[in-house]
Amino acid sequence: MSERQHLSAEARRERTVETVVALCGEEEPATLTTGRIARRMGVTQGALFRHFPSKDAIWEAVVTWVAGRVMARVDAAAEGVDDPLAALEAMYLAHAAFIAEHPGVPRLLMGQLQHPRPTPASRTVRELMERYRQRLLSLLQRARDEGRLRPGLDLDTAATQFIGTLQGLVMQALIADDVAGIVERAPAAFDLYRYGICKAPGGDA
Repeated sequence: MSERQHLSAEARRERTVETVVALCGEEEPATLTTGRIARRMGVTQGALFRHFPSKDAIWEAVVTWVAGRVMARVDAAAEGVDDPLAALEAMYLAHAAFIAEHPGVPRLLMGQLQHPRPTPASRTVRELMERYRQRLLSLLQRARDEGRLRPGLDLDTAATQFIGTLQGLVMQALIADDVAGIVERAPAAFDLYRYGICKAPGGDA
């Protein structure tokens, strides 16, 4: 009996999503076709579309999968960490580790945001970014309430910069063709970020 007969519809959809995530680590998401996905899975395109009504539906499922796992990873990393700055660092390192494990994810998400028209997948990416941003703002607000941040620091900018430094690491890693190396570089990058937002020791600025 073939693997196709063994897998349930839900398992087939899950495997499709995982296949797309893996393929995005090997080639540009914009050039990825349903034929390529089907070949990697060892099924026909017809079989693929029995579980997804369209290619857009595949991308929506993939982005939903990524969003759920990114938030679960960073939330788990920060859970139980009382120090808000330590929680931010835990989130940062956990996110970097997730990218190292799934190197196609950054290109996948950016590709969805570059669509000329809104799509279910691009809306999901923006919802993920907003949820992430709100999580960061909550921790930054706690740090400010504790008097840990530079006076006058704009929290929106600080949250944006948190994500921006991660994106910078990703770009460097892609250029160097060394996405796994992001894990080693992440602690130093976060140290620079923390230096930029924190009150100077013994001072008011």
